[in-house]
Amino acid sequence: MAVKKLPIAKAINESLRAALDADPKVLVMGEDVGKLGGVFRVTDGLQKDFGEDRVIDTPLAESGIVGTAIGLALRGYRPVVEIQFDGFVFPAYDQIVTQLAKMHARALGKIKVPVVIRIPYGGGIGAVEHHSESPESLFAHVAGLKVVTPSNSSDAYWMLQQAIQSDDPVIYFEPKRRYWDKGEVNTEAIPDPLHKARAVREGTDATLVAYGPMVKTCLEAAAAAEEEGKSLEVVDLRSISPLDFDTVQASVEKTGRLIVVHEAPTFFGSGAEIAARITERCFYHLEAPVLRVGGFHAPYPPARVEEDYLPGLDRVLDAVDRSLAY
Repeated sequence: MAVKKLPIAKAINESLRAALDADPKVLVMGEDVGKLGGVFRVTDGLQKDFGEDRVIDTPLAESGIVGTAIGLALRGYRPVVEIQFDGFVFPAYDQIVTQLAKMHARALGKIKVPVVIRIPYGGGIGAVEHHSESPESLFAHVAGLKVVTPSNSSDAYWMLQQAIQSDDPVIYFEPKRRYWDKGEVNTEAIPDPLHKARAVREGTDATLVAYGPMVKTCLEAAAAAEEEGKSLEVVDLRSISPLDFDTVQASVEKTGRLIVVHEAPTFFGSGAEIAARITERCFYHLEAPVLRVGGFHAPYPPARVEEDYLPGLDRVLDAVDRSLAY
């Protein structure tokens, strides 16, 4: 049966399984990905079915994990690396930025480094700092990396397939608070292009742009606003680098207003780039300034107050009201 209803975590598991099955050069590696099946059980059962040479439990050393993956990629493999939590990626940041992102250009295009780095990111699970962060803009700023994030089970399956097949290094951010949200996955579908944004709800009064965990929040905000007679369009970016500005521009030219929503702090966040670029492109169509809703410019707080830190329905709807007031 091609169509299944799966949680995002299971869709990623099925995608990894399909990739391992299709290409003997695909490897999965990371801390506890094998016997344990990952801390979120995303890789559950893969080592049992594909063996310890294909699904590899690594030491607790992110720099070593990514460095090894780079070496394997140079030898023709397609390693898929799991970083256990978002805040654990920084010991590997040097390898990612100074080696992985630059090798293709450094070799004048003569070598390829097809490494996928899976990173569960974002808050909402009652965890502390290093386990609830949103570092996506730190990677999107780096030339040579592709940065993508699914918001639903179908994209979780297909975008990972496309990332693994890409000859470029891909940072694949997984919205951990949405791991158990279920959705339909058609494993025989023709997927959208990896870096194409998608309007997931039509509207006429204002555009909400989000990605990953905040797409669901924006859809809920649009449903709440509809009860008050407001028509909001919701665009799921899907890819943070490269960014599909054309789809966002088309929506803003229709609605005249834009609110960008992400969990990461708004200061120097991806929303700032979107706001700047859309202001350049749509200046004469805008009826209000582009507004941003995001986390605060502060370290991630203790779990008991994280809901005050994370953008929620009220903050999104407040931004909508401010935009429509112009």
